[in-house]
Amino acid sequence: MAGRLSLRRTPQERRDVPLRGYKLAYPMLSADGTEAGFTGVSLGRTHAYRVTAEAKCAQSSRHQSPSRLCDCGFYCFHELADARALACDPQYQQSVLLEVDAAGRYFLYERGVRYSKQTVTAVHAGLCACGWPAQVFVATGTGVVGWRKLLPVCSTCAGNRPPLTLEHFSRLAGVPVHRDDRAVAFTTGSTTSAPELVPLLSAEVALLHARLDELQTQLDKLTKGS
Repeated sequence: MAGRLSLRRTPQERRDVPLRGYKLAYPMLSADGTEAGFTGVSLGRTHAYRVTAEAKCAQSSRHQSPSRLCDCGFYCFHELADARALACDPQYQQSVLLEVDAAGRYFLYERGVRYSKQTVTAVHAGLCACGWPAQVFVATGTGVVGWRKLLPVCSTCAGNRPPLTLEHFSRLAGVPVHRDDRAVAFTTGSTTSAPELVPLLSAEVALLHARLDELQTQLDKLTKGS
């Protein structure tokens, strides 16, 4: 998510009172199934973190995170709308939306913040890949050392795969997990009700009959002419 924030930033600061922010992450389940966690959607994909975590640089242990000379650290947006917009990108559609408290050392950007200490306060599961709101999590078959990556899906797309309910994930994480109230199912058909369709279908049938009558008349003329 680093590339989504403006490069304009203030000098490094430190904050004891957390900043509220919003970000995307992939839901994770520990190998023994007793803990819930997350991974980043860009730079932090290879490392899982828990609800309360402190940033560590994946490239070097020689500096504290975040550093002016590195892109390490946690990232979040100031505004919920920016996180929702990023979730529309196909490569992030399997993620969940997190509400976080950002604290510790930080760099302030135009649209977000890069920081050292993070506490997840809420999780929002969005849409299943089919377009309906996600209802459960299922294993993707991928992950990182010690953690399995989960996928938010609807109950239909979960199929025969063992589901992890949103409520169970919430208990493991210790924070509320919600179905996104703005996740709207996609519809492929007309929204016209059945009673309203009757006159429309009747008109279509009448038009079809008229065309058949016209074709029959032309056929009769051709037959008589021959």
